[in-house]
Parts: sequence; structure tokens; C-alpha cells
Amino acid sequence: MAQKKTIQQQPSDTALKEEIANSEIYAENMASLRRFLVVSLGNPGEYRDTFHSAGHLVLESFQKKLPEDLGQPSFASERYGKKAVRASAGPKYTLLQSPTLMNITGPWLARAYKDYLVDQGLSPEEVGLVLVHDDLEEELGVVKVRQWKASHRGHNGIKSVLASLPPMPDAKWARVSIGIGRPDDRDKTTVSDFVLSKIPRHAKGILQDKGGSGLWEALGKLETKWTK
Repeated sequence: MAQKKTIQQQPSDTALKEEIANSEIYAENMASLRRFLVVSLGNPGEYRDTFHSAGHLVLESFQKKLPEDLGQPSFASERYGKKAVRASAGPKYTLLQSPTLMNITGPWLARAYKDYLVDQGLSPEEVGLVLVHDDLEEELGVVKVRQWKASHRGHNGIKSVLASLPPMPDAKWARVSIGIGRPDDRDKTTVSDFVLSKIPRHAKGILQDKGGSGLWEALGKLETKWTK
């Protein structure tokens, strides 16, 4: 008895065109975000290892946790925004530690961001700018993604950045906050003394562990959001 031949139905021209169009749109969206420029806030010099500079500590931890096949180099001194900056420039992530005093970060970051776009030949849609900063209102080591224009909560570094880089319609900008906890007394002097105090060893370990991993997860969420 002769076996029946199974005829495989071919997709219609319309269905094929739709599939190709959808794949092209997806590819365009994926290509629209090409790199991340991740900048940590902090203070230089004697205040580098304080709670207010927790963003620097977390960014260094993040760099060390990245898989080797991503080719992310160690931090070294490079020039961005006309200043010497501790930087790690890889194929996907460019990591910068702000070189200025916290309260005047904005003008430097605005220049560094614009120079980066020009030097790399990229548009704002192709670069995800992420600001990593300390947050008094969150428990130690808690990492959260925040909108660029979200409340600064009295953080002078964020105030400076928002004044120099107001939201742009097509730009892919976001903030990632790093919880540092808060002293029981909330008067201005106590809070100021706390954020400018040295990070104890146990707290540093928490920030390096939870902060570095949390930043990796946060950037993953942003990448998913920005490539939809």
C-alpha cells in the first residue's frame, strides 16, 4: 500500500512579510541601544571611602563581577569631560567615577556625556546613561532603579546633575540608587556627619556584595526596558 506523502504547508507571502518585518523591527530596537555609560557619584580625596561615595565602591564591585568574556578592563586613569577620571571602558559598558566634588557633578557629567556621544559617533537613543548614587532612605545594600527625573530627596549631587542634564524626550537615562541606611537622629548635622564618615568593614562587604550584584540586575532590567 502506497504511503501518503506529507505536504508541508508553506507560509503565505503576507505571513512571511510580517515575520520579516517583525524581525527587522526587533533588530532595530536591539541595535538602538548599543552601549551603557554608567557613572557613579562620590567625592574625591579624603572623602572617597565614605558612605556618600558608595556609588564608587559599588561600581568597582560591579566591574569585578562581570564575566570575563565581556572584556571589561580594570579601572585606570583616563580623560572624560576634560578631566582625569577613573574609568573602565569595555565594549558594552563604559564605567566612570565622577572626579568632582559631589555638589558640582552636573556640569562635568553634562560635558562628559556629550563628548562621549561625539567621540563614539552615537546618538542619545544608542547610549544608556545610568547614574549610580547613594540613598539615605533605603537600607544598606538595597539597590533600586529610579526614573531620571525622580525626586532628589535632598541629594545635592543629584540636584546638580538634574540642573545640568534635564530630561530629554528620546534619551535613555536612569538612576540606580544604593541604600546606605540612615542614622536615628535626622538633624542636618548628624546626617552630614554620617554620609561623610568612613564605611566600616562589615558595611563595605555588604555594599560590595549586594551592591555589585544589584547593579548588574538593575542594568539588565533597563536593557530589557530600553530594547522593547
